Amino acid sequence: MASTLQPYLNAVRRTLTAAICLQNFSSQDVERHNKPEVEVGTNKSLHLIPLTISRNAREKIFIESSINSVRISITFKKIDGIERFITRKFMRFMMLRAEDFLILRRKPVSGYDVSFLITNFHTEQMYKHKLVDFIVDFMEEIDKEISEIKLGINSRARICSLEFLRKF
Repeated sequence: MASTLQPYLNAVRRTLTAAICLQNFSSQDVERHNKPEVEVGTNKSLHLIPLTISRNAREKIFIESSINSVRISITFKKIDGIERFITRKFMRFMMLRAEDFLILRRKPVSGYDVSFLITNFHTEQMYKHKLVDFIVDFMEEIDKEISEIKLGINSRARICSLEFLRKF
């Protein structure tokens, strides 16, 4: 599975680089307001075509772009119950600390594990390529962490079962 990760991450990197071309766009309803159009969704002409990149049936990224914001929703691999549990707890931990990650949304889009919202203000304050690198590195590290935690749980369960069976 690791051999398919790098082409997937390269496709995500190129797509995000193209999608994060944002500009300032004031609200058409309220004066002096600037809300992310991808979240508000008042004018469909300001939205670009949403895009899904899939590594497999269980692992994908959904990119929604508009004139002043991009929402990136990611679902991670969840092959069995252990991975589902680890992913759910890990993402809950991350979202409780969403204010530390400027672009992380507190609540993901339904059907996805985690969502990021990048606005034109973020691209003005931070480098675009650094934002893309952060998201791709985040995906890569979460994938590694889930695998390592699962290996740790399985090895611990093996040790516990061996100790239990030695008594018989």
